[in-house]
Amino acid sequence: MAVRPNADLPPRMLRTQEAARFLGISIRTLEKHRTYGTGPTYRKVGGRVLYTVHDLEAWTEIGSRKSTRDTTAGRVFPARPLTPQERGEC
Repeated sequence: MAVRPNADLPPRMLRTQEAARFLGISIRTLEKHRTYGTGPTYRKVGGRVLYTVHDLEAWTEIGSRKSTRDTTAGRVFPARPLTPQERGEC
């Protein structure tokens, strides 16, 4: 059994700028996602916003699909307030 290097270390935490670069989106877009609740899970630690690589990957996985006809794929919403239908209230 192979031992992972740094297996005993906690997940790497990224600040907003690093997380945005990891996702390939602008810092402002990631901030908007945080404001509207449409983005990846984040943590507030000492006033800093932090993201784990795992949470960023999990968020992008929501929109993973194999074709344009894939009906089982989830949807990563744009960085804006959601409509009642998008929130599942209707």
